[in-house]
Amino acid sequence: MSATDLTQASAAELSALYRSKAASPVEALSAVLARAERVNPRINALTLVDAEAAMAAARESEARWSRGEPRSPLDGTPVSIKELVRTKGWPHTMASLLTDKTPAAEDAPAVARLREAGAVIYAQNTSPEYGFKGVTDSPLHGVTRNPWNLDLTPGGSSGGSGAAVAAGLGPLAVGTDGGGSVRIPSAFCGLVGLKATYGRVPAWPSSMHGDLANVGPMTRTTLDCALMLNAMSKPDPRDPFAAAPDATDYAAKLDGGVKGLKVALVMKFGDVFLDPEVEALVVAAAKTLEGLGAHVEPIASPTEAADVGRTFVAHWFSALQRLLQLYPADKHALFDPGLLQNARVGEQYTVQTLVDAMAARREMSTAWNLVFTRYDLVISPTLNVLPFAVGQAFPTGPDGKPNPAWSNTALFNLTRHPALSRPAGLSASGLPAGLQIAAAHYRDDLVLRASAALEAAQGGAFPVLPA
Repeated sequence: MSATDLTQASAAELSALYRSKAASPVEALSAVLARAERVNPRINALTLVDAEAAMAAARESEARWSRGEPRSPLDGTPVSIKELVRTKGWPHTMASLLTDKTPAAEDAPAVARLREAGAVIYAQNTSPEYGFKGVTDSPLHGVTRNPWNLDLTPGGSSGGSGAAVAAGLGPLAVGTDGGGSVRIPSAFCGLVGLKATYGRVPAWPSSMHGDLANVGPMTRTTLDCALMLNAMSKPDPRDPFAAAPDATDYAAKLDGGVKGLKVALVMKFGDVFLDPEVEALVVAAAKTLEGLGAHVEPIASPTEAADVGRTFVAHWFSALQRLLQLYPADKHALFDPGLLQNARVGEQYTVQTLVDAMAARREMSTAWNLVFTRYDLVISPTLNVLPFAVGQAFPTGPDGKPNPAWSNTALFNLTRHPALSRPAGLSASGLPAGLQIAAAHYRDDLVLRASAALEAAQGGAFPVLPA
């Protein structure tokens, strides 16, 4: 098998190759390392490559496969980790010029669980500073580009993770999602990305964004996403808000299909601009679900985008203002200017503003809980736009002004429901658009099952990127 073929294989496909001895973990990692050396300078998705340690782990995995004793289907699979997620031996940079760059002494839970599953942790992914925005650039590492088109953003804040997987720099990546940061780059990069039910994937150290923040898998296929969730969802006592232990094998539950499921379609969350191409692709995905036996019904969102935005921003900016206390004032000019501005806005919030935002959040959660008593799933555009140019924090709206209402993801961070983004299809210009699939709390299996059904129906191979 060629090196290119190995870099384009899914984790499940690599597992089958290892089992049949048609390829080895050392060969797969070598292919990914060689591709990273060629491709990463063009997309800037990796902040560091830990080749020596990764190769040692790949040799250990190869020995386990030779003995017929792999730890899991992920044994020997190259994985990259967002720089906001602590990884032993690597600097926990937060993409900031201000952080201590001393190598971390231990792994975050998601990284630890993947190592225990035999995955080969080989590289760190770029992020905007403290993951504060939906595109990926930082004063520390510069601009990350979308492998589908290098003039465009991969989204953020897990943009380096999304760009790496799309470009064949390992089939798996770990991202974080405090307002859509797994799902946004998954939509812009044509991937499957999951924000599980809050607490399902243990997290530590605690994010400054509290119970908005999640750690999640980013992959090319739904099966790989389920395999990652199997590993990453195992308990860790360091997470103070972890969900109850769950023995679900998410990969084993993918084949149930969608026949008989009641699916609500929310095309727009209020008075927002929706790109006609994105709308057409989401309509087509809804029709595919109907063809598979689901009952799809358009509904109006019980929450308005403007209300969600105000509530989310109150939570988000008030958390960011803590950075102004963590670092001395004479260092604040080293922050990303946008981050500094947001933190200063958060510093001006009153206690009443935050109390009102918390009350609004509870009401939103109840409203969506009631929706999920009537419907098994809710589908929507993940984002209202196609990938836009690098260097912009927001896409340009129809009026020629920056459009802040371009994402539909933060809602489910507020309500804590599981939400997944998967490809809805490609635009006329060949760019991916995302379909968001959400379900009731703890029905992570259901969003994965629906994604798998759509994936089987859509078919098609992932292109070798950058083109």
